[in-house]
Amino acid sequence: MRNTFIFLFIIAVISLTSCRKDFDFEPSSGNLGFSKDTVFLDTVFTNIGSSTYTLKVYNRSDKDISIPTIQLAKGMNSKYRMMVDGMQGTGGKIFNNVELLAKDSLFIFIETTINYNDFANPDAEYLYTDQILFDNGTKQQKVQLVTLVKDAIFLYPNRDNEGNYEQIPIGVDEEGNPITGRGFFLDDTERHWTKDKPYVIYGYAGVPANETLTIDPGTRVHFHSGSALIAYNGSSIKINGSQSFTDQLENEVIFEGDRLEPAFSDSPGQWLAIWLTQGSTGHEFTNLTIKNATVGILVSGNSGINNPTPDLKLKNVQIYNSSNAGILAQTGYVEGENVVINWGGSSSFVGSYGGKYDFKHCTFNNNWSGSRKYAVALDNYIQGATPEVQPLEASFKNCIIFSSNQSGLLLNKKEGTDNFNATFTKCQIKLSNSINTTNNIYSFVNDNTNIIRNGNPNFMDINKNKLMIGEDSSANGFGDPGVAAQVPNDIKGTARNTASPDLGAYESITFEER
Repeated sequence: MRNTFIFLFIIAVISLTSCRKDFDFEPSSGNLGFSKDTVFLDTVFTNIGSSTYTLKVYNRSDKDISIPTIQLAKGMNSKYRMMVDGMQGTGGKIFNNVELLAKDSLFIFIETTINYNDFANPDAEYLYTDQILFDNGTKQQKVQLVTLVKDAIFLYPNRDNEGNYEQIPIGVDEEGNPITGRGFFLDDTERHWTKDKPYVIYGYAGVPANETLTIDPGTRVHFHSGSALIAYNGSSIKINGSQSFTDQLENEVIFEGDRLEPAFSDSPGQWLAIWLTQGSTGHEFTNLTIKNATVGILVSGNSGINNPTPDLKLKNVQIYNSSNAGILAQTGYVEGENVVINWGGSSSFVGSYGGKYDFKHCTFNNNWSGSRKYAVALDNYIQGATPEVQPLEASFKNCIIFSSNQSGLLLNKKEGTDNFNATFTKCQIKLSNSINTTNNIYSFVNDNTNIIRNGNPNFMDINKNKLMIGEDSSANGFGDPGVAAQVPNDIKGTARNTASPDLGAYESITFEER
């Protein structure tokens, strides 16, 4: 009897289930809800795919529905492509009989790749639009799609008949054998960059030996993932940005990645570096912003203190969001004024294996969390190198060296060596209270007439790379007037109070005015 009862119960359940109407889908009534009425796919370069954007579609009714069609208004000719709840549809353009349960939702993922040359425009940009259509007739609903497409000058390595890319030298291995990478040398027609169109770099772009790359004010340079600009022996890079007068930074030269979507605006490590190799010389960077590199500027293997002229001169240069370092100089000679560096995966500025460094009115800060993340790190040796030690001469005047960590400054001198000379004149320095400053390399911080140890620089917003200092900054009025007279304007062109100058690259301001 018990088994018979169980059998009858199962039959009853199956019978009841077969009568349910949960999955009887009714035609859509035209009352779908959407997470947004317009999907902006932001700005893309011609022929570079966009990020994937999401639209959520809601069925807020109590009925299971079937949407007869979801399609792009331009049909198979649309430059957009979609995926609807994991389905590809017809070419990613047209979807039929899409089912949506009561009180449920579905996702539509949208991408685009557009050839600017299909839409010639003298302004070097084109606003491409389309619509996603849901259903038809009186029940039809629409969501707008909008993308700004920019034209650009693309520089990239060529391929031979067998599909192999051009290669250029990028170093040697431990046995001295040459290492090459996918890249190309800039020819005579490619060594003067202007603001007419953005430049997009693929691979390694090399400035040939004994040649000069000149970059005009207002130029925009975008690097694809894994790309770099390399200066070879005897070559020079002259970046000639000038003062801007609007928030558009119309005269600033800007180097950054080629992903223009807001999600990538502060994402570190999108491209490699500006690499100034051994023997390259006479580099001058003025009014330049470098964003989101692995190393903003890499100065490698130059002659250090024995060089009579700097390898690199920096004036009004900003470097942000470097996954390794803003500037990494190895036995280099670098001069800088009004330099601002923020966010470095190791340190913001690294002077390694000796070298000569002279900075006036500069702001070095590092917010990268974790131990041994400094704003400035200096050393004079590499274990096992030949020679193991190189002389270091470093001078920081009227500078701010700060960090969100315990210390903003690391001085790493090879024990028993004397060729480590780092001087700090009228600086504000973040230094952990646990560091012994008695009769050691850090003893200079005990002179409170010369050094502000810790204190509050009162930066406007370190997370947004706004390192302007406010009226409550400890750095206000602490600077050396003689140094300020050598750099009479701050990084924004504001005249300094040379009688009582502020430290760092910025004159203090009232934040409420901005």
